[in-house]
Formats: sequence, structure tokens, C-alpha cells
Amino acid sequence: MSLSADLSPPRRPLFFPVVIATVFLAIIGISGGFALGTEHRRDRDSQATAPQSPQTPDTNPVSDQPAPAGPSCPDQMLATARRLGITGQLSEVLQVRTEDTGLVVWICQDPAAKLYYQANRGGVDGQWVEGETALFLSDVEKSGDSYIATANDGATFTVSTTELHIVKKNGKVEDHPVRVQ
Repeated sequence: MSLSADLSPPRRPLFFPVVIATVFLAIIGISGGFALGTEHRRDRDSQATAPQSPQTPDTNPVSDQPAPAGPSCPDQMLATARRLGITGQLSEVLQVRTEDTGLVVWICQDPAAKLYYQANRGGVDGQWVEGETALFLSDVEKSGDSYIATANDGATFTVSTTELHIVKKNGKVEDHPVRVQ
């Protein structure tokens, strides 16, 4: 029996080419998703650590030394310090709240008397996102009755019992009256 002229030619099987194409597309999709996820994670991690001062982990752990006098610093600050390799208890030296913005600033010290600066919009109960609403700095020096903290970008934060004086990296100056907490 011969095929009629009005019948279509026999079809080739498409199952295997479709399966192969699907596998290739799945591999490309998984690879692309993995690459984008890794890049997103790297960007998020670098943004979280960008405004922080560089840290050198303590080579002589001081966690077994007695804590300096004063109340303990906020748990969120302690968690940031631990993440940056700072060991030992941090005790509050000064806590002030700006009267105009509600920003709360802590100056804390470890048992070796090294000073640290922490600021957070809204205080302990406010949202605490390092690099967005919170700023932790380890480059802090005492000057008279004030504490001067310097950020990686060169901005300086001078804290006293009467004001918070900020000099931003572009030279813009901000003065905020404070009250001791």
C-alpha cells in the first residue's frame, strides 16, 4: 500500500530533543540563580560592613577580666562587637539622646579601656540595622570631656554631655543638642 499524496510526511520523534533542551535550560537557570544569589549576598554583606571602622581582633582575649564599672552596653552593640572580633564585656561610659532627632549614642569601653561608639535611631527599642539605622565605630578617643569617633570615610562624631557634633566627609557640619540618659 502506498501513501496518498495528500497525507503529511511521517513525524520524527521529538521526545529526546525536548528532554535534552529542558535539561540544558534547567542547568542554565540554576547556574544563573546561584550566581545572582551569591552576588546579592556579597553586596548585602559589604553594605552591612562598609560604614564600620576596620577591626583588628583582640590578640589577648579579655573576657576573663573583670568588666569596667558602669552598666552593660546594649545587646545589639555587643552582638556587633562580637561579629567584628571584639571580645570582653563592654560597659557604658556615656549615653545621650539628641533632642532634635531622637538619635541615641553610646560610648562604651572594654576591660582594656578601649573606647567604642554606637549610635542608633530610636535607641535600644528602635529598628537596629547596622549601616542603615545604626553605626558602630571602634576608632574613639577621649578629649577632655568629649569623645571623638572617626568613621572609615573620615566623618567625625564628637560626643559630650551637651552636644553631638558631626563633621561629614563632605565637610558639612551638624550640631545636635543632647541630654544624658
